Amino acid sequence: MANPADAMPFSKLMGVEVSETSAERVVGTLTVREDLCTVGGILHGGAIMALADALGALGAFIALPPGAKGTTTIESKTSFLGAAPLGATVRGEATPVKIGRTLSVWQTRIDTLDGRQVALVTQTQLVL
Repeated sequence: MANPADAMPFSKLMGVEVSETSAERVVGTLTVREDLCTVGGILHGGAIMALADALGALGAFIALPPGAKGTTTIESKTSFLGAAPLGATVRGEATPVKIGRTLSVWQTRIDTLDGRQVALVTQTQLVL
């Protein structure tokens, strides 16, 4: 599969493009389209959170310990730092804070391609 986000139907619908996946880092982009915006033509906070959740979940899945069946998000905290306007592309980079037997914690930084901060998301994934 060329784009790992294709395995996640909602991420595919949103247009998430994953360019790098490993247990140490997952990178993906999303182009800000009109149907992903809120008032004023800026990327909706829910779309920002969904991008971060997808990237962190991919990393957590790749880093699962032997015998685990999957992972699910049990907590997520988003700090919104700036806006991403219609037509911009945002880049998310998820990295592990801790990978354990029962939980993993991932932090995703989302910026515009010109380097403006959009959000910082920390999520906890339960190992199933």
